[in-house]
Amino acid sequence: MAVLDLRISTLRRRYLRHETTPARVMDELSSCLEGEDPHHVWIERLPRKALMAAAVALTGRDPSTLPLYGIPFAIKDNIDLAGVPTTAACPDFAYVPERSAHVVERLLAAGAIPLGKTNLDQFATGLVGTRSPFGAARNSFDPDYIAGGSSSGSALAVALGMASFSLGTDTAGSGRVPAAFNNLVGHKPTCGLLSSAGVVPACRSLDCVSIFALDAGDAAAVLAVAQGFDADDPFSRQSQPPTVGAAAQPFRFGVPRAGQLAFFGDPATPGLFTAALERLKALGGTPVEVDFAVFLEAARLLYEGPWVAERYAAIRGFIERQPGSLHPVTHRIIAGATRFSAADAFVAQYRLKALQREVGAVWRDFDVLVTPTAGTLYTLADVEADPLQTNSNLGYYTNFMNLLDLCATAVPAGFRPDGLPFGVTLCAPAFRDSALLALAARWEAASPAWRGGAVAAEALA
Repeated sequence: MAVLDLRISTLRRRYLRHETTPARVMDELSSCLEGEDPHHVWIERLPRKALMAAAVALTGRDPSTLPLYGIPFAIKDNIDLAGVPTTAACPDFAYVPERSAHVVERLLAAGAIPLGKTNLDQFATGLVGTRSPFGAARNSFDPDYIAGGSSSGSALAVALGMASFSLGTDTAGSGRVPAAFNNLVGHKPTCGLLSSAGVVPACRSLDCVSIFALDAGDAAAVLAVAQGFDADDPFSRQSQPPTVGAAAQPFRFGVPRAGQLAFFGDPATPGLFTAALERLKALGGTPVEVDFAVFLEAARLLYEGPWVAERYAAIRGFIERQPGSLHPVTHRIIAGATRFSAADAFVAQYRLKALQREVGAVWRDFDVLVTPTAGTLYTLADVEADPLQTNSNLGYYTNFMNLLDLCATAVPAGFRPDGLPFGVTLCAPAFRDSALLALAARWEAASPAWRGGAVAAEALA
């Protein structure tokens, strides 16, 4: 079967020209979705009958009135879809929600068609994609390598040509690391911009729903629909007027000092990062050296500090009743939270406030910060041999983001000699999402051959 070009822009154009219909698209996708799942993408795939019913329900609707008319998407299985089990990759935890998550409801109202629920590191705890009883997710370019996590299946669904976009969550990098490892755009919105109502919490005060897409334009289109204040979510925030920031030309971009960059022994990624900086300069950017120490200190608070206790609080009743139901590594991380006291939590909060004030000052010097999304990419065997240290290394450039109230867009940035992808992340203060995605679109336009995942790229060639 030929691979479909599932970019939102392409499908929308075809629908508006009456060149295809949602029913035809679902029919073409069905055989792919019903086949074997060697990459361990899915936890629950909706049956063909349900997909066709959703497509037929759009019959007679004007595609121009629905911004996501007939667009197929996947949902991380810690986000509710009415009538479909939510497992958070823990079968004993599963429940069937009567109502979809607020963000899913917005997408459905815009005409999008859900395909199913995707695999993840259990309870969204991990950046590797291997901590799941539904199978370790395998990279779309080389199955011996990890897909990244925790939103592993969501990234794979897009990279393998099964979905136009997908929803993940991102507390510590889960919406960016899998994007980098599968050559996708991964947008981590400003916290609270997308409602987290109907999402199984990881760290509730830091969680956000993220977007995987084939290009920045698609990510922006989904963001425009998915965002919106939700009065029922106490962590929801009103959007603020967009700022120019990184969308301007010329612009300034911050880069960590050379001695603060970490590639964990990978011989290929330092050169790819240097090349990415040159591309930003070619787009009109001026590099500004940044002392990255304050970002790294904030990052350490996430897992080395009491915020891990939020993960315990999220499933306290369940983990105390059924500790044996958790993946061993997941249990080790979450159960370890009991060592922190309430006093520890307050001390850490005070330190974080000081770090936020310090970081706030650095944005006077540049518009956007650029880092590798991850310094290296591990095999499944590497992670199995040392699950905690490998995961920690992958969070080096990601763990600080929500603690410091930043938004971020991960973008593809080339390939290693072995053919595996590398990515960089652009980040900025809260509510500069549109500016980041505009810069990401300019980045793509300068190198269109780098867009799309391993299988999806066939349709883009």
